[in-house]
Amino acid sequence: MSVLIIFNRDPYDGSDITWNALRLAETLLKKGEEVRVFLMNDSVDLARDVCVKPDNYDQDLTQMLKTLIFNGVVVKVCGTCMVYKNYPYFDGANKSTMGELADWVISSDKVLTF
Repeated sequence: MSVLIIFNRDPYDGSDITWNALRLAETLLKKGEEVRVFLMNDSVDLARDVCVKPDNYDQDLTQMLKTLIFNGVVVKVCGTCMVYKNYPYFDGANKSTMGELADWVISSDKVLTF
């Protein structure tokens, strides 16, 4: 089964939404599912090394994403959002388009948004 997880939120927005989505991606991967991640809107910050965890937060969300990439999860980042947030992005977070996202939605068995 293929699962597409679409992230939209600022990684450290005061909630655990991004953390829980990353945990779900990790768990699905461990269960042998194909997991793909698409970052858009404020979530693109998750793919930048300058995104640092606040002192009052115990989880490093950027490191969690890097670990997913290392373990084979394909991560694409909205190209328009990347331009808006003109910062360097780390390897494995590849610039993408709305057309590619549409293709992923069509070809995925499950699509989740956070």
